[in-house]
Amino acid sequence: MRERVEIILPAWVGERAVSYLPTRQDRMRYVIDLARRNVIHGTGGPFAAAVIATITGAVRSIGVNVVVAEANSTAHAEMVALQLAQADLGCHDLAVAPGGPYELVSSVEPCTMCLGALVWSGVHTLVCGATDGDARAIGFDEGPKPPDWVAALHQRGVAVHLEVLRPDAAAVLQAYADAGGPIYNARR
Repeated sequence: MRERVEIILPAWVGERAVSYLPTRQDRMRYVIDLARRNVIHGTGGPFAAAVIATITGAVRSIGVNVVVAEANSTAHAEMVALQLAQADLGCHDLAVAPGGPYELVSSVEPCTMCLGALVWSGVHTLVCGATDGDARAIGFDEGPKPPDWVAALHQRGVAVHLEVLRPDAAAVLQAYADAGGPIYNARR
């Protein structure tokens, strides 16, 4: 039995690392580019995320979807980005971690699992590109998210910005579907 799980990002991710992204649109463009490259390189699903210091724009971590490559259903881009940021900062609660406050920038709205994780992560802002409906339209099962999930996050003090550069983010999803990328966890 394994005693440790390690998530390994594709080698090309290091080549795309940046240290600073000043605006919300710059941050989303970057995350969409990561998702696009994940599709182009065939290294995972059409999803990417980053944890970024909201005020300074310092990039704390990036994540791409590596569910199939890592044989790990929890290796969604948001989960990977949150885990890497928390490990790097040595703090399970990003709300009190040095250099914050932090935001999670995701190429697509979170699925049920990622929604739950971000509630506990301590991020104070969520920025999304494509919608849950865009992901479902190509066959992904996003889980039983409550219809009022945005209001629930607001009640917990998490600001939410939806549909930031949505056409560009949705185009990555469609490119993945058009290329025949695997639609895993598509059971209904």
